[in-house]
Amino acid sequence: QVQLVESGGGLVEAGGSLRLSCAASGRTFSNYVMGWFRQAPGKEREFVAAIRWGTGSTRHADSVKGRFTISRDNAKNTGYLQMNSLKPEDTAVYYCAVTASWVLTGTASDYNYWGQGTQVTVSS
Repeated sequence: QVQLVESGGGLVEAGGSLRLSCAASGRTFSNYVMGWFRQAPGKEREFVAAIRWGTGSTRHADSVKGRFTISRDNAKNTGYLQMNSLKPEDTAVYYCAVTASWVLTGTASDYNYWGQGTQVTVSS
């Protein structure tokens, strides 16, 4: 089994930055993909970014490209989502998740394990 523990969410003003962390435990992640998703009230869960754990290959949604950066520290078994130039429309609960798929998938149902979610609120 895999456990994912998130941290780093909070309240920031528009234009500010946050760095979310996702600490993983339970197994080696060298052959897994970690993704970040977000969900605002009344909205579908939205793909944000994904990273192939072993190679570091990444994919970012168009809505966050150039502002958000996904990364990982293999030695710490921790993934990160650096969020810069935050906008009010970025307000959502952010989740990290892992999948055994090799594809940098943006489909939520492809992911097998999920963190508890952390609230990110961007004020105007």
